[in-house]
Amino acid sequence: MSTLSKDELERYQRHFSLSEVGIQGQEKLKAASVLCIGTGGLGSPVVLYLAAAGVGKLGIIDADVVDRSNLQRQIVHGESWVGQPKVASAAARLKEINPHIELDLYECRFTAANAMEIAKHYDLIIDGTDNFPTRYLSNDVAVMLGKANIYGSIFKFEGQMSVFAAHLGGPCYRCMLPEPPEPGAVPSCAEAGVLGVLPGIIGSLQAMEAIKLIVGAGTPPLGKLLHYDSLTTSFREFNIRKDPQCPICSDQPSITELVDYDGFCGIPQPTQDPMTTSMQEIDVHQLKAKLDNGFTGTLIDVREEWEHTICNIPQAWLVPLNTFPSIIPQLKPEDEIIIHCKAGMRSAQACEFLINEGFSNVSNVIGGMMAWNQEIGS
Repeated sequence: MSTLSKDELERYQRHFSLSEVGIQGQEKLKAASVLCIGTGGLGSPVVLYLAAAGVGKLGIIDADVVDRSNLQRQIVHGESWVGQPKVASAAARLKEINPHIELDLYECRFTAANAMEIAKHYDLIIDGTDNFPTRYLSNDVAVMLGKANIYGSIFKFEGQMSVFAAHLGGPCYRCMLPEPPEPGAVPSCAEAGVLGVLPGIIGSLQAMEAIKLIVGAGTPPLGKLLHYDSLTTSFREFNIRKDPQCPICSDQPSITELVDYDGFCGIPQPTQDPMTTSMQEIDVHQLKAKLDNGFTGTLIDVREEWEHTICNIPQAWLVPLNTFPSIIPQLKPEDEIIIHCKAGMRSAQACEFLINEGFSNVSNVIGGMMAWNQEIGS
């Protein structure tokens, strides 16, 4: 006897016509659970299509809030949710799409401290993130738990996707990219830009692979990286060799527990210990007080010009991060220098650069313009 309700039998009729799915495949979808890391550009189509397809339980993890700049591509969110948690925004939309699914919401970062405990409850992991530490973390968790990790990434007009499943005999993400690129070598979406529809294409491919794995249809792209170029409307396929010396998925792995992924990727961690770094942090209220009291140092905005046009702090000197080294001769090492960006990541890189150049009084603005707009206003 089918486990599907009358409403579900009506809802999934088009699946039943497919011999590769049918009622049995739909029951597999209902019994399945998928962890979706991120509800951004990639995560949005992933969770929308998995919910619509009837995947029984979706775990959604995201620590961010909806920003208006997200709405150009993160289609699970809407205008009324700007400033509110992405997981709550996504949950509201998904329940409208399919009230029969179960949602687990994690309003936090996916870290080495919580990853194993969260991921062990799901059959598959879908990596919808945009940073290298979390990509390596999701890969390592998947290998250690014997689960598939469905990977996707985007850049400007191009995207790529693969299924990493060492337990099925395929390579893992570390086989493809043993070492991360240098910090800042790969621009973020805010810096490089991205065509809004592109993550919809790549995220939909990720959702498709999850459904195929669940129902047992077709062949997953194990050992293959699919690359899509939207400008030429072309797909290319690259082979990925399973590394017999891989530190995580080989027969004798050297990595047997989760590591410091920010450290592995060379991302500096802020600290308040003056003996270890001269980079300080200030919040937007402290910055506002300094400006109101006639700040005589240098305030630098390392965002892009188009970001500065939308909103800015008038006293800030606009120096996009990729041109930042050129201003060093114009700065005095003894001056107080405060740097901000959109959220605090790019400005932290600029601060570290100045510290390495011998500057001793450098501060990063926590939360950047997002915090300024929310807490100070125009």
